Amino acid sequence: MTGPSRALMPDYLRLIALFGIVVVNVQFIGFSLLSSLVIPVAQTRAELVTLWLVDGLALYKSYSLFSFMFGVGLGFLMRSAERKGQAFAKLYRNRMIGLFVLGVLHGCLFFPGDILLVYSVMGSVLYIMRNWRPGRLAKMGAVLVILPTLVFASLMTTPGDIPEDIAALEREAMTSGSLLGAFAFRSVAYAIMTPFVLFLQGSAALGWFCLGLAAVKSGLIDKSDDPMWARARRWCLVPGVTASLLASWLLHAQGMIAASAVLPLMAPVATLGYLGGIAAISRPPGPILSRVLAAGGSSLSVYLGQSIILSTLFSGYGFGLWGAVPRPQVVLIAIAVTVGLILALAIWRSVFRLGPFEWLLRRITDAGQPKIPPA
Repeated sequence: MTGPSRALMPDYLRLIALFGIVVVNVQFIGFSLLSSLVIPVAQTRAELVTLWLVDGLALYKSYSLFSFMFGVGLGFLMRSAERKGQAFAKLYRNRMIGLFVLGVLHGCLFFPGDILLVYSVMGSVLYIMRNWRPGRLAKMGAVLVILPTLVFASLMTTPGDIPEDIAALEREAMTSGSLLGAFAFRSVAYAIMTPFVLFLQGSAALGWFCLGLAAVKSGLIDKSDDPMWARARRWCLVPGVTASLLASWLLHAQGMIAASAVLPLMAPVATLGYLGGIAAISRPPGPILSRVLAAGGSSLSVYLGQSIILSTLFSGYGFGLWGAVPRPQVVLIAIAVTVGLILALAIWRSVFRLGPFEWLLRRITDAGQPKIPPA
């Protein structure tokens, strides 16, 4: 007797999102974290093309894809807990605590742009909505995505200035070679950034959580050939990506500050288009691709591994590449690191069932749960 067929779309979605998120995050690991307050200036044509493509294709969209997957993950966790007869409330509470702890460590030690703490807080809010019907979840999700996006877009038209003393402090922390100094700067930056990220990015993330959970409850995530995904491709993919690329070009090549507001506004449209496109390619994989997708399924290990390795490469206490490598090469380094992590995890997963950080989170999640004897 065979069980229900496995949903393929989440595997493809995680793998693609991992590459999208690393090319965005590395802009704030390999260069000034404070550059998020200003519009980066390209020094060469190659840097201009890099900024154009990263912002046009990945900025905001990769975070949205990951947030959608978080909602899908909640739906799958609910299914698993029900199937195993586990107490879901305690299971979910432990999971959010685990994400919170990992997020704080990640943000303070490696990357202040951490999303795990945001996910733990907003994921706790999502728990209240876990029993909502798919239609209600979808409506709430749309509202939570649109409203903070409008606020964020209005803020993008007035970029701030980086105080020279703060910039000098960051430069010293990132290039001096002091491990403690780098951790101290990241901890302070993380403490300052987190409330703003929770308010703006967190609200939109909660919206995508709702949409992901609705996709599980409605069965949409299990059917990559559903007409809904075809409509998302038809109506959102080309318009969303085209408008994002155009806005990114006007911003970086023409210096049109107003175009910076278009990028977050078009991100939800492009994200829906990406979801439709990913559904179109979600087909049963061959033996090699199946191993790659399984490794991509260890997205927590890849995400944390990206930050740990890249922060070591660019910080003064590591290889000292911070601010010294052109943007095109920085993006290639980030992609190469991600490919290396996926290959390493493919080997790891051939021996172990879970990635290392997934194993740790599972241990925290299952704490206090009765052991289920093997069938």
